[in-house]
Amino acid sequence: MRPLVLTAVLPPPEQAWLDGWRAEFFPPERNHLAAHLTLFHALPGARRDLIEAELEAVAGRTSPLSARADGLRFLGAGVAVSLHAPALVALRAELAATWAGDLTRQDEQPLRPHVTVCNKVTPERARAVEQELEARFAPREFTLPGLALFAYAGGPWEPLRSFAFSE
Repeated sequence: MRPLVLTAVLPPPEQAWLDGWRAEFFPPERNHLAAHLTLFHALPGARRDLIEAELEAVAGRTSPLSARADGLRFLGAGVAVSLHAPALVALRAELAATWAGDLTRQDEQPLRPHVTVCNKVTPERARAVEQELEARFAPREFTLPGLALFAYAGGPWEPLRSFAFSE
């Protein structure tokens, strides 16, 4: 079974903004995905039914979450937009505790929310992109409306289901 990827859904204006930066700065041959805020990279596909049930329950009791794009993060071989989203970090920690026995080493790590807009480039190119984006970046606040579950397919992800937060 293919692993599952869980993301927070970005609202349309922020999705368009970050997709634009990915289109501009991500190597085209590697840019198979829309901009995304990954919460878990590899949940077990064999547990999909249980994972979906938990996500339904969590989304049903969670209001849309506040987030703020507050800066850029140098990744060595890329650049990300860093997000301040304490309620999202807490929600993700709750899910991580629920799924503790099923997490990969990467997914056991605490969430440091970000959206990668450039990756898999030389460190020199990444620094140049960071400098260019620093000149264009302005903090912005927005609301995360829910979660989305995907199946990892080696390149593009297969969308499986969305879970809207309660209003």
